[in-house]
Amino acid sequence: MSSDSQASAKGEAARIMSPSGPASSQEPPLSPPAKPPELPDELVQAGWSKCWSRRENRPYYFNRFTNQSLWEVPVLGQHDVISDPLGLNAAPAEGGDSNLGNGQRKRRSSEEQVAGPNSFKRAKVEPTTPISPSTPGVKPWSSTLEDKQAQSTTPITPITPSPTPTPYRPAVIYWDLDIQTNAVIREHPPANHLPPHPEIELQRAQLVTKLRQHYHELCHQREGIDPPRESFNRWLLERKVIDKGQDPLLPSDCDPVISPSMFREVMNDIPIRLSRIKYKEEARKLLFKYAEAAKKMIDSRNASPESRKVVKWNAEDTMSWLRRDHSASKEDYMDRLEHLRQQCGPHVTAVAKDSVEGICSKIYQLSAEYSRRLRQTHLSLLQDPPTEACASPQQSRLVYCYPVRLAAPSPPLPRVELHFENDVACLRFRGEMVKVNRGHFSKLELLYRYSCIDDPRFEKFLSRVWCLLKRYQVMFGSGANEGTGLQGALPVSVFEALNRQFGVSFECFASPLNCYFKQFCSAFPDTDGFFGSRGPFLSFCPVSGSFEANPPFCEELMDTMVTHFEELLSQSSEPLSFIIFVPEWRDPVTPALTRMETSRFLRHQLTIPPYEHEYRSGSQHICKRDEMYYRAVHGTAVLFLQNDAGFAKWAPTQERLAELMAAYRPSSSRTSSLSSSGPAHIAPGDRDSAPKASDRTTTGVTSPGDQDNNNSSSSSSSSSSSSPRDKTAAM
Repeated sequence: MSSDSQASAKGEAARIMSPSGPASSQEPPLSPPAKPPELPDELVQAGWSKCWSRRENRPYYFNRFTNQSLWEVPVLGQHDVISDPLGLNAAPAEGGDSNLGNGQRKRRSSEEQVAGPNSFKRAKVEPTTPISPSTPGVKPWSSTLEDKQAQSTTPITPITPSPTPTPYRPAVIYWDLDIQTNAVIREHPPANHLPPHPEIELQRAQLVTKLRQHYHELCHQREGIDPPRESFNRWLLERKVIDKGQDPLLPSDCDPVISPSMFREVMNDIPIRLSRIKYKEEARKLLFKYAEAAKKMIDSRNASPESRKVVKWNAEDTMSWLRRDHSASKEDYMDRLEHLRQQCGPHVTAVAKDSVEGICSKIYQLSAEYSRRLRQTHLSLLQDPPTEACASPQQSRLVYCYPVRLAAPSPPLPRVELHFENDVACLRFRGEMVKVNRGHFSKLELLYRYSCIDDPRFEKFLSRVWCLLKRYQVMFGSGANEGTGLQGALPVSVFEALNRQFGVSFECFASPLNCYFKQFCSAFPDTDGFFGSRGPFLSFCPVSGSFEANPPFCEELMDTMVTHFEELLSQSSEPLSFIIFVPEWRDPVTPALTRMETSRFLRHQLTIPPYEHEYRSGSQHICKRDEMYYRAVHGTAVLFLQNDAGFAKWAPTQERLAELMAAYRPSSSRTSSLSSSGPAHIAPGDRDSAPKASDRTTTGVTSPGDQDNNNSSSSSSSSSSSSPRDKTAAM
């Protein structure tokens, strides 16, 4: 009798404890349906254990050190405060928001459901092959009504002793990292770039700063002028188009040695810099200073007798006219200045030519020496220095594009400190601090999760973020608003329209800081590849796909870009499309724009009028929210270059173009702030006194409406004066 009662008691206990209902004779009475697999030793040592949720009838994972609980198998190193400071992969909070702010967890959960019992092994190893466009993606921060409804139906998480903090979510998101690529490339071997290191990046920053100082001193000592504004930045950009050296930033193997951009910009400020002229007295004073400086220069240099005669006569005639005519208008002074420049300019250029070429040559030689010094130091830091590999044959397999992979393994990286000041993430290494707003910092973390395959424990994440931010900080320069135009980007609404109407999923010129898609090309494959970069665009050879190109407004780069476009379009029979955004410069027209307008691949062209569209600031990763957008002060030309298959698939129809134009209209909520922020408003009629299209003496660069327009110098009488024209930095 007692044995029967004991048996019935055990059977009742089994019915209570078993999640599958009544006990079965084939199953142990007090255990779950199947014994969960054992966790690896490293996860057990980190505090993780596998538990069973009776409420949800499924296993979960609990960390006794951090009180975190996860439904999916944990990945070591991605759930602690140091490697996951934003908590984007933290345990779900109890209630209906278990999936909010955790796109990475949702992505892995969907992969496990498809993979079945073998999902644990896949969760530990990041994929090394390109992600298929059909792979479902999840937004990292849900904001739509459907997302919120989906969150309310998610399972309730196991009760934990202390709930984890809510992950940080940016108020406004300027990217969509869920859009999968449609860019197909030929598989290629890993790149031979040296992996980034904070020590090397710090030395590079010091050497680039020193090189800038040398440039400033040479301009002062040899020509008595300040270096043209941002001409050093444009020199870096122009040189890297043709550089075959091994340093990612400093040019070291260029032909010709003399930079055309630097030469023209320095020469344009000789004998004096012509500033923007607003009033009659300014024009009169500038005319006098130019005549006096030209005469003084021709007397102090080794000029020919003919040059001395022409310059002296014109300078004395101008001074005489100024003394006797006090009723002249501003236009009279401007006409006289233009005449004086035409007469004296060739002779002044002839006597200054050798000196200016010496400046350009000296800066290049110093850059090459610094590059060699950096590489030697960098190789000494590597545990296994790379050897020169023979060129491998072209791979024939077609794959979806994937981030740059480095052939050389990364050495252990030093510690980088992180702390937050309000909404700004501050990263410090050896007293050098770089900053990025918290929203973009979380974006970098997501990009790193998607793209990096050699750092599953996130041990190198902060060091690589520091290197990335320091690299772009050094490239921009230290002046107020300097270099920000190099990173200008299209508005989010335009990217959405491009993706929706033309299948665009890839940016040809971007960076991890300003990209909208997680597929993009950028200037620095060594630092940016860990965050999704596919490398420099001029080395990127897609076979098919739909692309957006918003290049830096550098003449050499834009011209090389057009050549690359036409080669790609002529070589591929697969659907290939490029939608290019360049400034509408017609006085004179830029060679790149002329070539695209006459290209056999041009399918359509439209112009966005000035002041009727906007761009995102190049300093978006650190600027205030009300400074994020600025109006374009001149028109933007949008050109569609497509092969036959690309035109058939993504034809620029009237309906599609109408939506693109509508997306370009500035948001009404930003209208008031746009009217006062960004660059000084330059009317189209004032083009001569503003940065000019003819300023291709600059190679380089202002984004439409770039803030540097307000400070750049040029004369209304000068058709060749230099001024910055910046855009997104990538080559």
